[in-house]
Amino acid sequence: MNQEIVKELEKKINNEHNNIAGMVVLKDGKTLYEKYFNDCNNTSRLHVYSVTKSIVSILMGIAMDKGYIKSINQKVLDFFPDYIVKRGEKTIQNVTLKNLMTMTAPYKYNSSVPYIKYFTSDDWVKFTLDLLGGKGEIGKFKYTPLIGPDILSGILIKSTGQSVLDFATENLFSPLGITVEDNVVFHSKEEQLAFNQANDISGWVADSNGVNTGGWGLTLSPLDMAKIGQLYQNRGMWNGRQIVSVAWIDESMKEHSRWEEMNLSYGYLWWIIDDDEHACAAMGDGGNVIYFNAKKKIVVSIAAFFRQDVKDSLELIKEHIEPIFENR
Repeated sequence: MNQEIVKELEKKINNEHNNIAGMVVLKDGKTLYEKYFNDCNNTSRLHVYSVTKSIVSILMGIAMDKGYIKSINQKVLDFFPDYIVKRGEKTIQNVTLKNLMTMTAPYKYNSSVPYIKYFTSDDWVKFTLDLLGGKGEIGKFKYTPLIGPDILSGILIKSTGQSVLDFATENLFSPLGITVEDNVVFHSKEEQLAFNQANDISGWVADSNGVNTGGWGLTLSPLDMAKIGQLYQNRGMWNGRQIVSVAWIDESMKEHSRWEEMNLSYGYLWWIIDDDEHACAAMGDGGNVIYFNAKKKIVVSIAAFFRQDVKDSLELIKEHIEPIFENR
């Protein structure tokens, strides 16, 4: 490999993407590149923000494979029979699991997202259910960064009888050699802010009821992230074991909805980057990303600290990383 080209890449990272903590590149399942920045190393774990959603997508697939969930078209309220629908509220009754997975469920908020009320609530699932529905249109794409995916955590718990972390550990993390040690519960705003900048916490954020977040809150290493990408590259197979079905992998990678404003296609909590090359990505704030390109058999994972107005990690991958490693 031309070390001068790699040096130029690292110079670009240090100058223009200086919040990156680590990056791993796999080709045909083999590690071609592994590099850490900002005093991080291969034991560092960072908050990967919305990459968490794509992990939840895998867990939903596993739950369906195992028969815990019957259909992607089940109504959300089927899983919450004790939930009392407010008088006159009809939309929520027709929202399906597929709507949650494809960001096509309506919510009772627009630009003024009630983050403070959400974070200070004891029950994030109920808080989100209370916001589901309203006058919005079912089937129209509405990206929900935080408030929304927690309902999927509630559905996993209701259907499997396990916590999300326990179910993930048994069926996904342990088989892949990924360690997520424990729940992380915040007792103050300061604890949450510190968590967002930490590189030594192994865990998954949970509310005071022990329900893990669905849209954010998981910490992973770049190597952990690369393993998830390789799992999808392998169409759900890992060391001879089918972790999640080929059918779910294929369905996850199809365009089910589209964010027209950003010109981005969406599968089941995965972004569709290039349909012809079967390239998809899990993306989180700060430039956290798991990218895989099935045609080129390449996986790139980037773990990064949150910063405002960071440069596009996908652009870095497509224009500067993939060209270096795709023919190696």
